[in-house]
Amino acid sequence: MDAQTLKEILLDQQEELKDTDLTTLISRYEEPRLHLDSRLAQVVIGVRRSGKSILCYKVLQQSGVNYAYVNFDDERLTTLTTEDLNTVLDVLYRIYGDFKHLFLDEIQNIEGWPLFVNRLLRKGMHIFLTGSNAKLLSNELVTHLTGRHHKVELYPFSFAEYCKMKNVDTQSLTTKAKALRIKVLEEYMQGGGFPELFNETDKREYIQGLMDSIIKKDIAKRFKLRHVEVLRRMATYLSDNYCQEFVASKVASLFGISDHTAENYYSYLKQAFLLIGVNRFSFKSAERVLNEKVYVVDTAFATDKEGTLATENLGWRLENVVLVELLRRTKPEFADVFYYKSRERQVDFVVAKDGKVQELVQVSYDISHPKTERREVKGLKDASKALGCNRMTLITLDSEKTISTENGTIQVVSAANWLT
Repeated sequence: MDAQTLKEILLDQQEELKDTDLTTLISRYEEPRLHLDSRLAQVVIGVRRSGKSILCYKVLQQSGVNYAYVNFDDERLTTLTTEDLNTVLDVLYRIYGDFKHLFLDEIQNIEGWPLFVNRLLRKGMHIFLTGSNAKLLSNELVTHLTGRHHKVELYPFSFAEYCKMKNVDTQSLTTKAKALRIKVLEEYMQGGGFPELFNETDKREYIQGLMDSIIKKDIAKRFKLRHVEVLRRMATYLSDNYCQEFVASKVASLFGISDHTAENYYSYLKQAFLLIGVNRFSFKSAERVLNEKVYVVDTAFATDKEGTLATENLGWRLENVVLVELLRRTKPEFADVFYYKSRERQVDFVVAKDGKVQELVQVSYDISHPKTERREVKGLKDASKALGCNRMTLITLDSEKTISTENGTIQVVSAANWLT
């Protein structure tokens, strides 16, 4: 591509970015994790439309540094090759003058980009990268940016961020305030937290279009898949049956494909951040890779799409919301989240770090019935004894109390309080 055409495109992108109103943007949980002066590339990854670009823009803009910007997810730049990247850099200097910070949006669309980024890092450039699929975490990144990148995973709005957008009081203990938080939580559990949904009237069309983009652009195109419709149907099925164990043979039988293909398609859906897999906890590494439980990255994918049947299971929805929040909190601390299952009992989540179990988290939408409470408490007690962990949390819709057991204390907390 010639320099003049590139300049026109990049000037358009500059103008578009300038039109973003900072005053309308809330603070995101991940902002402090981006380091402006680091010599490591700041890599922000996550599902499409989760706000990765806005996160980088907000951090850079508020810092006051002079930075340059390129969005490679622009149809006018689809013909760019590795050889064009130096021309891009040349044009950026013409537009922005001397800069030490460079924001490369959806950089994974250009083959050979790691060599370009590595060269700029060696020259002392501070790089911000975003990407919507796991190509940014592939062997390509590991090979060329080993020790030169800092990864930040971004999810759609957390419930706390959702409350900020809705101007919901998360601190008051009045009856009215608590009731309103529960109302908004139920809304969040149904509609999810994609930022752009706040300005969309047809949420179903938005989510369906987003899912189609993920399947076609982030998976089918990248992996050169021929049976895209089978992948789409499988994605719909798994996002309808979230909070359940993935069994390749069952899925393969349903869609008339081999076990190997089912496993590959499942892997692709996770790499594109549409689905999340949680391993079963075991002190034996061979057992931890069996029977993952499937979750959606946002509950909107379990609601606003064609053929959805699982909209009413509020227990699953709350469990899914808690899982994503746990990942948001634990990954920066280098901890892992598992589920626990014995012959008779199970616990939704086990938080572990450095080979030690730190916390057991059980999720139950409603424990008002004594039988339900006994079941959930028994699961935590059994897991506590088996795993040697006495920090136990039971998250419900609105219950708050402490339960003393011979294994330790169980803190029963309302989801709205725990999430905020």
